Amino acid sequence: MTGLLTETLETLPPMPEARAALGVESSLTGRRWVWRDGAEDPALLRMGAAIAQRAGLPEIVGRLLALRGIPLEQAAHFLDPKLRALLPNPSSLQDMDKAAARMAQAVQQGETIGIFGDYDVDGACASAILASFFEELGCTVHTHIPDRMTEGYGPNVPALEGLVAQGASLLICVDCGTAAGSVLGELAGKADLIVLDHHKSEDALPPILATVNPNRPDCTSGLGHVCAAALAFLAAVATSRDLRTAGWFHDAQPAPDLMRQLDLVALATVCDVMPLHGLNRAFVTQGLKIMARRQRTGLNALMEIAGVTKAPDAFTCGFALGPRINAGGRIAEAGLGLTLLRSTDAHDARTMAERLDAVNRRRQGVEAEILDRAIAQAAEQREAGHPVILLTGKDWHPGVVGIVAGRIKEQFNRPALVGAEQEDGSIKGSGRSVPGLDLGTVIIAARQAGVLTSGGGHAMAAGFSLPVENIERFHTFLDERLADAAVLPNTVDVALDVALSVSGATVELAENLAMLAPFGAGNAEPLIAVSNAQIIRSDRIGRDGNTLRLLLKGQDGGRLKALLFRANDNPLAIGLEDSTRPPVHLAGYLRSETWNGRTDATFFIQDAARA
Repeated sequence: MTGLLTETLETLPPMPEARAALGVESSLTGRRWVWRDGAEDPALLRMGAAIAQRAGLPEIVGRLLALRGIPLEQAAHFLDPKLRALLPNPSSLQDMDKAAARMAQAVQQGETIGIFGDYDVDGACASAILASFFEELGCTVHTHIPDRMTEGYGPNVPALEGLVAQGASLLICVDCGTAAGSVLGELAGKADLIVLDHHKSEDALPPILATVNPNRPDCTSGLGHVCAAALAFLAAVATSRDLRTAGWFHDAQPAPDLMRQLDLVALATVCDVMPLHGLNRAFVTQGLKIMARRQRTGLNALMEIAGVTKAPDAFTCGFALGPRINAGGRIAEAGLGLTLLRSTDAHDARTMAERLDAVNRRRQGVEAEILDRAIAQAAEQREAGHPVILLTGKDWHPGVVGIVAGRIKEQFNRPALVGAEQEDGSIKGSGRSVPGLDLGTVIIAARQAGVLTSGGGHAMAAGFSLPVENIERFHTFLDERLADAAVLPNTVDVALDVALSVSGATVELAENLAMLAPFGAGNAEPLIAVSNAQIIRSDRIGRDGNTLRLLLKGQDGGRLKALLFRANDNPLAIGLEDSTRPPVHLAGYLRSETWNGRTDATFFIQDAARA
């Protein structure tokens, strides 16, 4: 996903003074295990006990809240976040009042509105929120999602003029537009323009009616951590407020129920990897409740196709829904995801969901083909001493290079950039960085130095384009500016929250851990170690036999089911299937699962080591 949740281990930068957790210096995947920063700090443990006692929580929940830096006075909001307590005044956003006034005017005058959205999940969700809002209030709405291959990222004049040609007198760019001043300037006199965006830009703001962006230099809202769909929701709140003040709502035209849009805000927040604390946590918690009602025709169809039968959670958003919506923008029909989200016909929605599912499977195949070659090249570059990995290929699809860069970064623990060579001799690509190394700043510097044709992003992710003849110069530039990556270990440490015996991994504990959900960026699921487990049975399950199921027995006689997904023939699976059955330590996630009316604890394995 455009950034989506990962199933990879929660990791920390190497700490030379740290003591290896459970004595594991090298696991079956070659990783060192350490305790999460503070997990053995007596002061934090006492603070956790105090939080648990005073807030009436299980001790383990109090301890994990303390580890995550949640003070006692915020514990209640963290565990049960309410929008009524956390929703900000939309007017705190620079230009929001101007934007809301113009949008309210468009509603009152029955104008046609054009919405231009980015081609990722956030752009699709933000566009769907606004389209639904304005249509419910009687406006005609036309939308456009750009084709990644033919139009590229951000607003373009032909697309915007196409919306004007359809009658739009107000154009709203969502999840893009802050850095498109020259493009938006060409629409002067043709339509009023509003940008709702959250991307940083060092360029001057566009010469338009309103640019609502919490990351613009003069915005003091403190909302720089929210996604575009959240901004669209806040814009709808502000516009409704203006219309209510004007007395526009009445029995025949009631105010829209904006809470119904929170399912899309939650989906976008998770898929755009926004930090799940404060307002975002409230958006996701409440939005998942809305999503569970399955009242949005398109999302319901997509959940059915994806096999989502339980109440949706952040994992559902990040791994079941997000990749399928994104797939259209990556390698097929850019606007298909938005069309699905706006659909009200169950048959049409089912057809579109099936198409997106098929496109996503194709995307996975394209990604796998590139990844195999990319891994080989990355290994050569690391062995050659490059702090940064920069890979290009002539037949690599631009729609998946960002995903491949993320995989390379995770596997090699280095900033990784992957580009696709175009027919015109240019390279377009995406990069992903590791904690502590700001890739976006370096990309902007490379563009300003004339190394890149275009480029921008944030600390952990960036996009770029350059002539193919500049590739070596670009690699040298990256190596020099991100030289600190050279001292990173080849694998990242596994950061554990707590260790348990097999008998200690109970359903009750799993349900207590779930109190900390939703999990994602800024609130990782607790990573648990189950120590000294004996594997007494193992078998392969699933349609392709790619899931390894284990039955564990503890020294204290307890038993526990464990699963390893994407087992293949990797070193982790091979070690767990060792016929000599040596005792092992396991690292992973403890969750409760209900099947046929029975609830059991299941351990989802992420790593393992010989005990």
